[in-house]
Amino acid sequence: MSTQTLTKPLTGRVAVVTGASSGIGEAAAEHLAGLGARVAVLARRADRLDELVSRIEKHGGTALAIGVDVTDAAAVRSAAGRVAAELGGADLLLNNAGVMLPAPIEELAADQWQRQIDLNITGLMNVIGAFIPQLVETAGERGVADLINTSSIAAQNIFPNFAVYSGTKAYVTHLSRHLRAELGAKNVRVSALEPGIVGTELQSHVTDDGALQWLEGSKETMEWLTPQDIAETVGFIATLPPRANLQQVTIMPTRQPS
Repeated sequence: MSTQTLTKPLTGRVAVVTGASSGIGEAAAEHLAGLGARVAVLARRADRLDELVSRIEKHGGTALAIGVDVTDAAAVRSAAGRVAAELGGADLLLNNAGVMLPAPIEELAADQWQRQIDLNITGLMNVIGAFIPQLVETAGERGVADLINTSSIAAQNIFPNFAVYSGTKAYVTHLSRHLRAELGAKNVRVSALEPGIVGTELQSHVTDDGALQWLEGSKETMEWLTPQDIAETVGFIATLPPRANLQQVTIMPTRQPS
């Protein structure tokens, strides 16, 4: 086994990361590039992506920034075409773009419901639709490809005022299990990654007082996970032997009870 295989086990692979302008996506893109993958970073904030690409390239990596809103299906398909043309077919997809907007259901915050459904479900499906052909093709050529969907512990557990967000993440987890059954025979591994509380921009979108108080209170009782913790978990999933598929990974702050 060569030194490069040990230190950069994703050499030769092409990774796509959505929601890459901050948080988990940003950290994962840098980590995957550090493991040797060529990385396409997708998000709406193109200026943040350019900074990320500069950092990756400064450390000897290869990255491509594509400013795109994943709720725009045509734009995502165009981005997939650019990835194939400029980096080669993707064989690793971290489907990570998402938003969390908790509120009591009786507030009837229909615009927030729709925003979460549009991004966490429809956006996720737009990305899957655009990149699945590449994942299947590269898995056939290279023996393995990975589809990793960012879900949440909220897919399993009950958090008052988080009903719509939790419902979207339950969709992500259950979809991932079905896709694994469909795609495993084609050497495409599918994983649902379910973090507990991670310190990211996600919390800055929260406007509900009850949820804000709960989040702030949790800081007093536990050390939140960091985006780097999740990035390293993504790297671990992707560097497993092709025969091994972690289909559902729950990663929690040690002191978060549920």
